[in-house]
Formats: sequence, structure tokens, C-alpha cells
Amino acid sequence: MNIDLKNIHIGSLISLRIEECKMEAFRICNFLKRTEEELNSILLQKTLDTEILLKFSILLEYDFFRLYSQYLILYAPPANLDCTHNKNTKSNLPQYRKNIYTRELVDFILEQIENGSKTKVQIIEEYRIPKSTLYKWQNKYKPTKKTQ
Repeated sequence: MNIDLKNIHIGSLISLRIEECKMEAFRICNFLKRTEEELNSILLQKTLDTEILLKFSILLEYDFFRLYSQYLILYAPPANLDCTHNKNTKSNLPQYRKNIYTRELVDFILEQIENGSKTKVQIIEEYRIPKSTLYKWQNKYKPTKKTQ
């Protein structure tokens, strides 16, 4: 299933995961300390409080936050110099590398090239992926043809 990272509806994605895990509403409600009506309401929401999202991630053993991280990798604009201030000033927040590409993200990008929905140039420009990185992915993850 392809997920539209530009339009994340977290409630429906959690519902999908609940179905995949075949988890009963009773167990979820006990874990969240919510009623079934509250659970149904949560699953209809496009966005959720991070505490609830964290609980769903734990219960369903799936990192729902990663969906938003992938969005940032693909669509966030380059770093704003006004926001980063002086490079000599260290932030008190944890620092993470922006370009951490998961296998799912690599597969998503290579699939777009393979099915012709985007060209290599479009991928490089739209997602700001270095040309060398894209070519390394193609060589490393190219589908192997099965010979019988």
C-alpha cells in the first residue's frame, strides 16, 4: 500500500494497523484508558496528540512518528539560516541528521522512477536527493530478475 505522505490521516493509518494486528477494541481501550466511543472518535481524526500517538505506537508495535519524519525528509525546505542562528551556538535540543533514508523511503522513490511517475531529474529536484545517492540506490537496490 502506498501512503500519501503529503496528506497523512493518522487515524485511518492506525485503524489499518489495528486490522493488520487483529487487535480487539477492548484491549486497546484498556491500554488507552478510553471508552470504545472515544476510541472510534480518535480513529476518525486526521491528527492526534503526541501522547496518544506514542501509546498507539507502543501498543501496535509500529512507529507512527516515522511517517512524519519521512514527510520532513521528502518535503521540508532546506534549513533556514535565521532559525539556525549562529553555527557556534549549540542547541539544547537533541540533534538528528535530516538525511536518514529508510528502506521504505528508498523503495518508494525507486518505484516512482520504475513506474514512470517521476523522472530521475524530478526526484532530485523535488526531494533534494543528491544525484550520486540516487544512482547508488539504483545500483544497490535494483530488482533482481529471476531466471528459471
